[in-house]
Amino acid sequence: MAAELSERLLELVRWIDPGPGATHLVSDVSGWWRDPDVLARLGPTLVAPFRAARPTVVISPAVTGFLVGPLAATALGVGFVPAHKPGDGRLPAGPLTWAQSPADFRGRRVDLAVRERSIDPGDRVLVVDDWVATGAQVRALYEICAARGAEPVGTAAVVVGCAPETVAELRLHGLVSGTALEG
Repeated sequence: MAAELSERLLELVRWIDPGPGATHLVSDVSGWWRDPDVLARLGPTLVAPFRAARPTVVISPAVTGFLVGPLAATALGVGFVPAHKPGDGRLPAGPLTWAQSPADFRGRRVDLAVRERSIDPGDRVLVVDDWVATGAQVRALYEICAARGAEPVGTAAVVVGCAPETVAELRLHGLVSGTALEG
């Protein structure tokens, strides 16, 4: 079942040349969100490896994590917590817990914020994202969990492009490998 979904995800990815001066192609995963079968199966398939860990909440980073995170939370029957980035629009009102990621694949460090009231001490947090290339943002979210007294139980992602040691360290499970998309 998961293998069939992984194949469909690969079929729906398109690579776009952004134009003159671009150094690489850009992924277009909009086909994932357009396909009703993918939408129906994505949440349950992502969370399956983590059910035994009994997550109490799902957290995802802006922006595309806001699509896949609620699908995972719904599949688990738990709530969803958005992690905001200052450059993505207006930050939520109220006290926030912040963390900064290590450098990502572009060499940038990303600031992430979560409403303090959204993660409680003792929460068992599943991090969910569409694409994890280096694990940098996942590490920042794990830091936020630690600051709130919560325990990250692992990370589920549609695409995983990290080194094997990062996958093991972050307890990362993905549906498609980054190398499968390249070839």
